[in-house]
Amino acid sequence: MSEIRLRLPDGSERRVPAGITGQGVAEKIGSRLAKDALAIKIDGRLQDLNLPVEHDASIAILTFDSNEGHEVYWHSTSHLMAHAVKQLFPQAKLAIGPAIEEGFYYDFDLERPFAPEDLEKIEKKMTELAKAATPITRKDISKADALAFFNNRGESYKAELISELPDEAISIYEQGDFADLCRGPHVPSTARIKAFKLLSIAGAYWRGSEKNKMLQRIYGISFPNKEALDEYVTRLEEIKRRDHRKLGKDLDLFSISEESGGGLVLWHPKGALIRKTIEDFWRDEHLKSGYDFVYSPHVGRGSLWETSGHLGFYRENMYSSMDIEGQEYYVKPMNCPFHIMIYKNKLRSYRELPLRYAELGTVYRFERSGVLHGLLRVRGFTQDDAHIFVAPEDMETEVVTVLAFVVKMLRTFGFDDFKAYVATRPEKSVGENSRWEQATQALKVAAEKVGLSYEIDEGGGAFYGPKIDIKIKDALGRLWQCSTVQFDFNMSERFDMTFVGVDNQAHRPYMIHRALLGSIERFFGMLIEHYAGAFPVWLAPVQAKVLSISDKQFDYAKGVRDRLRAAGIRAELDPRSEKIGFKIREAAMEKVPYILVVGDKEIEQKTVAVRERGGKDLGAMPLDDFINRVTDIIAGKSMTTELTRG
Repeated sequence: MSEIRLRLPDGSERRVPAGITGQGVAEKIGSRLAKDALAIKIDGRLQDLNLPVEHDASIAILTFDSNEGHEVYWHSTSHLMAHAVKQLFPQAKLAIGPAIEEGFYYDFDLERPFAPEDLEKIEKKMTELAKAATPITRKDISKADALAFFNNRGESYKAELISELPDEAISIYEQGDFADLCRGPHVPSTARIKAFKLLSIAGAYWRGSEKNKMLQRIYGISFPNKEALDEYVTRLEEIKRRDHRKLGKDLDLFSISEESGGGLVLWHPKGALIRKTIEDFWRDEHLKSGYDFVYSPHVGRGSLWETSGHLGFYRENMYSSMDIEGQEYYVKPMNCPFHIMIYKNKLRSYRELPLRYAELGTVYRFERSGVLHGLLRVRGFTQDDAHIFVAPEDMETEVVTVLAFVVKMLRTFGFDDFKAYVATRPEKSVGENSRWEQATQALKVAAEKVGLSYEIDEGGGAFYGPKIDIKIKDALGRLWQCSTVQFDFNMSERFDMTFVGVDNQAHRPYMIHRALLGSIERFFGMLIEHYAGAFPVWLAPVQAKVLSISDKQFDYAKGVRDRLRAAGIRAELDPRSEKIGFKIREAAMEKVPYILVVGDKEIEQKTVAVRERGGKDLGAMPLDDFINRVTDIIAGKSMTTELTRG
């Protein structure tokens, strides 16, 4: 029997018989790998473990530890779920069932709605099917045979998908009496799927179009062992506990009313106070960093958006135009064209550059109702926007400065773990390749100089230039899209922007589009979930709450509150004739950093009894001591509530 050479990821080589399966390769490498193997990658192409390897190749055995392993495992579990549904509900029609970022889903067409108790039945059936250790096999058939196969089964959604495929060879995956249209690969047997949980039921239009039928979508998650599943479920419960929509309501921070419009945020007094605190800090730091503040309108003429390119490249995200005295106007999706108009208002010299225009500018973008999600996905939001006009030779230096500013801002809000992505030229874009390559390289160099490790996001750039996106990791280890720094060498030409250089000739400036926090709404939602509503003292809407034990202490308690306010501490008074234990519990639920209890003893000694958030009782201390310590914490924007002694 002839042999082939296989190159492993560590650079070593193995000689194996030609025609050996991927599972056989895994067994030759090691018993543990053979047990954990899910699929094989041959010269960069994924393949099922039970298919033969026929030639010399570079190979990698995929396990659940890799992102591609996740996808294979979760996609295979979606088939297992669909198999269970078809056995329990034979009349259900199959739509699609992909792996997603965390887990999988499958869409079904079933006349009666799934009920929560149905998920338990489906899980039980999935367990039976997994224990049966049914082989999962791939079959390649002609397009005509595939259409006949699924039409005979009444699977009209599968037939529709097949009819649109350009390929004449169609792959089907079978496990027992279940078959599905799929490219694969899949795990070799249902026995590989060990621990799973079905999480929720939702509605979803077929192919995402509101013109099509509403289907039922079941979401799920799976892992190779129960311990990992239990850990995930615990994490999921913590995510639910931190959900900014629930906390926003419980803490009276914001609301979204269908009467006023989906995706449009109503800021309540406490939420608005936190927003003001964020924005005040933002403005102060921008002034220190040499930015000028500008304001721009909420609507602009259609010709402005034509020149900028937004109507050509971004129209599907813009709201319909309005007619004003025979002219088309659009609600702005971006602030940049207005900032350019300010730049062009007069002749500019190289001595003025870089010019840094900053605006907390509210923009409006079309989002379908199905994707709206609290503060994280809205239709109207305020960008902490800035546009920097810079001489080409100074672009890299300015990008380094901006990235350092990003890191400083995010760290102040308690984020220290970042991931950066350099996004390259997308398919729909403008400009010469040489400029794109030069700009992309400049962004990479800038990231390295600031000490930001980065990955490449192929095709993720804006239509006018490459960018760096920075994601932050929250308390639960989740990554959130936050800051973005975008290189732009096209707008200056589109708007005929110039500056007079040292040679007294006209030159084109480059632009940097940047947002440090992303949008105020989204960033606020992230903060709520990161801190579970227990904001750092400097951000908390109420920093101290004064509680009187009885009505007799009202005047003293009011005086304490007034002293706190005079010192710049946001304080409230709870003078209600309720038991002190009840008032303490209620203040704790409001996540107030400090609870100050005053009774007859505190009046006599001119003190306050201090409790830190979390229940730590510090006992009595002079009010002036408390004020001095808390104002130091606020001024330092500390992440702790701990009051240091001395």
